[in-house]
Amino acid sequence: MYLPHGGGPAFFMQGGMHDMFADMQVFLEGLRQTLPATPKAILVITAHWETDVVSLTGSARPELIYDYYGFPPETYSLQYAAPASPELAAQAAALLQKAGIANKVEPAYGWDHGVFIPLKVMFPQADIPVVAMSLQAGLDPLAHAAVGRALRPLRDEGVLIVGSGMSYHNLRDFRGGGGRRASEEFDAWLDTALAGDDAHRSAQLAQWSRAPSGRASHPREEHLLPLMVASGAGSDLPAHKMWSGDAGDTRVSAWSFA
Repeated sequence: MYLPHGGGPAFFMQGGMHDMFADMQVFLEGLRQTLPATPKAILVITAHWETDVVSLTGSARPELIYDYYGFPPETYSLQYAAPASPELAAQAAALLQKAGIANKVEPAYGWDHGVFIPLKVMFPQADIPVVAMSLQAGLDPLAHAAVGRALRPLRDEGVLIVGSGMSYHNLRDFRGGGGRRASEEFDAWLDTALAGDDAHRSAQLAQWSRAPSGRASHPREEHLLPLMVASGAGSDLPAHKMWSGDAGDTRVSAWSFA
């Protein structure tokens, strides 16, 4: 799945910031009930962690990384005590290595807000093991699609692979109407790009910056790259649009890959 993770800790705030992401919160809260089975573990590719080579959290007790700024003090004491899975980290690393993709397991790195914030909404019981995975420096779409393909066998073992980002991420235009047209144009293009098999999706997504309002939607693409991993991990069936809604004055969506 490729899911939006909201704006910082907005889901756990009151007032206007929370209201911007209220529809998204309702979607994430109901997502567990749409799954065919409870995942045995969750692998989250987060937009907020970039490394020279693909990295995975291998700690048995990862700390939370409050990598958001200027929010109310209580949002820096949020907790998410889900179990970690060093075993899954090692398994994912082995699959990447087999595919010729350099990687490493980080024994001390924690879970940033692209990991624990959406999971706290989706799985508040914190009862499913979690591993986080970084983006690779360079942000090459084809390289990230290849990462997803290498991880496909995890799906057969009941692992939910989640790309955590935002389909629209131009922070200047979430308010005031400036991003409405751009977000809708790019969203419509994504629907077309994701409508085919893996080869079609990969070729289309590699050209995202040339898409209508592509760069206007993503001045920097780190929040889009988790989509490439999720798509690569999918089958040759077209993507399924799980949700589309407003975040402030912009359109944001989520897709799943069978």
